[in-house]
Amino acid sequence: MRSPFIYASILLLSCLIIVIWWPVNDSTCSLVDVLKLKKTNFQVQATQVVVKPWQGKHHIYAIFKVPDEYKESKFFMLTVPSNRKYCSRPFGHSQNYDDVFAEPGTHLIRHYIRTRIAVKMIFQGLYSQLNNPQNWTLTFPKIKVD
Repeated sequence: MRSPFIYASILLLSCLIIVIWWPVNDSTCSLVDVLKLKKTNFQVQATQVVVKPWQGKHHIYAIFKVPDEYKESKFFMLTVPSNRKYCSRPFGHSQNYDDVFAEPGTHLIRHYIRTRIAVKMIFQGLYSQLNNPQNWTLTFPKIKVD
């Protein structure tokens, strides 16, 4: 007779695989917004990255110093290692996050990615790339100057 432990282990492993590899669409932008970014744009790289998924939700993020003229931008595209892109709308900014301070004429944006996406990337061997600030990029549509 088989042990209930084996069946419980198989069930738990199956649930874990489904949660980690389930496709997630975090994009809140329309296709038109994404196409605008392919023309002219402004890019900024992360100043600091925090990758600590073992601490739970909201521990995988990057902090970006962005010029104040992009404060009113309607959307931006986050690019992380292995060329994953997430279109998002700005939802807040600050002058100080985690001992990173904005310089005059700039503000800080802290952008998160889902814990399960980060865990999946770590299992794929991308931890060092995920932890490198140069691999995180925010792309804004170019501001029209009248």
